[in-house]
Amino acid sequence: MKDMKVQPIVDGTVIDHIPPGKALLVFRVIKPLVPEASVSILINTISKKEKKKDILKVEGLALGSGDVDKVALFAPNATINIIENYSVVDKFKVKLPEMVKGFIRCANPNCISNQNEPVEPEFRVVSGQPVVLRCLYCEREMSDLSKFMKR
Repeated sequence: MKDMKVQPIVDGTVIDHIPPGKALLVFRVIKPLVPEASVSILINTISKKEKKKDILKVEGLALGSGDVDKVALFAPNATINIIENYSVVDKFKVKLPEMVKGFIRCANPNCISNQNEPVEPEFRVVSGQPVVLRCLYCEREMSDLSKFMKR
């Protein structure tokens, strides 16, 4: 089998160990940060740790802690590599936050956070594998978060 070559990035971020098939979802999370960046997305590539994984490489992206928290919701075992001048200068695993606020809307249409009230949706992370959130207002538990991302 021939190795595929992906162009290295000068400065930016590589998100590695994304669950297979989830790279486009993670890209949706970070796209507003770099709407015109050069992006490489590898889907279902071979992994030494697991059989398959996805990888996302974004030129010019520097993730803040809140952005890393969002990535962790969809790729809780991901590794973030910070690239400067073609070299990895920092590498760390994402960590699920204890609380999620404003990024996800509640699945319960009757929740006060969905009623045009001046409250921001807020959730407690109750499980990491799979990721499960519980609404602080109505206590609804949610696991398929991609359906409830705010746009």
